[in-house]
Amino acid sequence: MSNEIISPENLVYTKPKLMNDTVMHYCPGCSHGVVHKLVAEVIADMQMEEKTIGVSPVGCAVFAYRYLDIDWQEAAHGRAPAVATAIKRLWPDRLVFTYQGDGDLACIGTAETIHALNRGENITIVFINNAIYGMTGGQMAPTTLIGQKTSTCPYGRDPEIHGYPLNITELASNLQGTCYVTRQSVETAPAIRQAKKAIRKAFTASMEGKGSSLVEIVSTCNSGWKVSPVEANKWMEENMFTVYPKGDLKDTTGIK
Repeated sequence: MSNEIISPENLVYTKPKLMNDTVMHYCPGCSHGVVHKLVAEVIADMQMEEKTIGVSPVGCAVFAYRYLDIDWQEAAHGRAPAVATAIKRLWPDRLVFTYQGDGDLACIGTAETIHALNRGENITIVFINNAIYGMTGGQMAPTTLIGQKTSTCPYGRDPEIHGYPLNITELASNLQGTCYVTRQSVETAPAIRQAKKAIRKAFTASMEGKGSSLVEIVSTCNSGWKVSPVEANKWMEENMFTVYPKGDLKDTTGIK
């Protein structure tokens, strides 16, 4: 084994400066860590380190405030868009975003999400969609796919009993208050680059007062799905992308 010291300029990757030196609580293979990294990088790229306020949810990302060295506000379950609305109206020069999972955003927080977006609040909602309640035992979520098995629908989601998956991003794209609505993922290097570009555009639109932005990240939950991280990525590509297709659904920002 070589004892050669690798100089910083030769490193393939370095930790974003806004990421705290804290061990994450997420399961191995979880998408949250990658998205945290992208958010940290975008904030630093925009030089908004001292003027960013994140709103953390209830759910797997409840401890998001531990990992990014910015100002944070914790919100009650589902209420993050309402809290973000108040923050942005009080401090319009701040970059304000929420970071929410599908249970927090698309179930208990449906009303807050829809109305904040429809009002055109100059905030960004980062929406992690892994089609399951990851933190509390793998229950069915509003975004769970037809036929997908969870702890509360062990025979698979049946639309006659449970209804259909909620495509919250499609709903958001039809609201007059939204300026940028997109769906991305982080399972490959090209996907990660595209997701970072989307987050940057959403944050920029927020600061330019163009309206509300929603960035959905189709994600994995290998613990809840009870598969390996590699198998989770494969299952996501084969199943989730057909129900939640990636790409921009709405873009009136004029931002390249």
